[in-house]
Amino acid sequence: MTKQQTPVQKNQKLKLSFEDMTHEGNGVGKIAGYPVFVPNILPGETAKIKVIKVKKNFAIGKRLELIKASPDRVDPPCNVYFQCGGCQLQHMSYSMQLEMKRNQVENTLRKIAHIKNVDVEPTLGMEEPWRYRNKVQIPVGEKDGELITGFYRKRSHDIIEGMDRCIVTSEVNDQMVETVRKIADSLGIQAYDEQTHRGVLRHIMVRTGENTGETMIVIVTKTKKLPKEEQLIRQIIERHPEVTSIMQNINAERTNVILGKQTKRLWGEEYIYDTIGEIKFAISALSFYQINPKQTKVLYDKALEFANLTGDETVIDAYCGIGSISLFLAQKAKKVYGVEIVPQAIEDAKKNAELNDLTNAEFVVGQAEKIMPTWKAKGLQPDVIVVDPPRKGCDPSLLEAMIEMNPERIVYVSCNPSTLARDLAILTEGGYQTKKVQPVDLFPQTSHTEVVCLLERSSEVIK
Repeated sequence: MTKQQTPVQKNQKLKLSFEDMTHEGNGVGKIAGYPVFVPNILPGETAKIKVIKVKKNFAIGKRLELIKASPDRVDPPCNVYFQCGGCQLQHMSYSMQLEMKRNQVENTLRKIAHIKNVDVEPTLGMEEPWRYRNKVQIPVGEKDGELITGFYRKRSHDIIEGMDRCIVTSEVNDQMVETVRKIADSLGIQAYDEQTHRGVLRHIMVRTGENTGETMIVIVTKTKKLPKEEQLIRQIIERHPEVTSIMQNINAERTNVILGKQTKRLWGEEYIYDTIGEIKFAISALSFYQINPKQTKVLYDKALEFANLTGDETVIDAYCGIGSISLFLAQKAKKVYGVEIVPQAIEDAKKNAELNDLTNAEFVVGQAEKIMPTWKAKGLQPDVIVVDPPRKGCDPSLLEAMIEMNPERIVYVSCNPSTLARDLAILTEGGYQTKKVQPVDLFPQTSHTEVVCLLERSSEVIK
């Protein structure tokens, strides 16, 4: 079908009924089988829309008027929800969000991995799906000679004005960002300007330990020197004595990446601490640490359940990061080997193992797909392999190495159902059967889904 043959044209206004939803949470309506995607529309709704983009196989529309509303539609409590784009599902009841995520996982596994004989469990959600984020990174700008902070408007780098809170992040984070903004403004510290590549203050980042109450402020600057540094620090700790760490991150590049490579301590400790279950973690400015500790425990408990450890098993954690899952596993396993390509993460993992007096966890720097064959050559035979890869999924050579090592069980933790399904198809060909699939909602009000899968070696596979 060519562009000229599409049943809709750009700028056309029409009434449309919606029957489905994309993975991003956009409503899907069809005209003669041709899909039209419209944000902020739910299945079962009818709306007047305007077509704003036409492609060969689909169109994108904008809602003009809601004619018939779904019973699952709710009023978004965030006053900048439709401008921001950080959340995609605030207009949807939480029960519908959880069911949407379960359906997304099930449909993806069926279409891509052709897994049809495994029930996808109901998504494990939160009792209170707000104020769950323990980290926030807010850009800083300038207007009329004053510093402003706020998230960027959708598809732009324009800061949304009047945004003094984010209801999916902790209230402490909101308060800290506002405090730093006001103090920096009163001291005349300039915001960084993307256009001219001049100025100082780029972002304010705040990390909090949910279960310890410890707080780290990271001031991201373009310059190595932070003007009025002593006054800034003094006023922050006077107003917020609960702050335990103030760091400066230097990012002098012309880039959209928030953090630079150099971080220095301005005041207090280099780490804050938090706990997930019985495990204590040291968190630096650059550490990867899950932003929803309550649901992370739910996720890790499920991974531990699927690993089915008795105390005699050898386990490999192939994307171990700072040792988050590894240390959960080490509580029940005989030995855990963690591998991660980021050296700083391995340093943090070793520190966290020591912090928890866990001596049966060993961590090495490297690519798992290269390290694992050397372990195999030395006679290391894992009973369980755990993977928690980035959104792009596992490297094909890692999947091959996992199959070669022939563990009894594989526990796959995923943040992307599409790449999960792709990888499960490969592991199925390699002799593994998907036995259990459990979605977990780590990011309420957004379209993101975490999934834990249990795979077991087929009885036909020869050891």
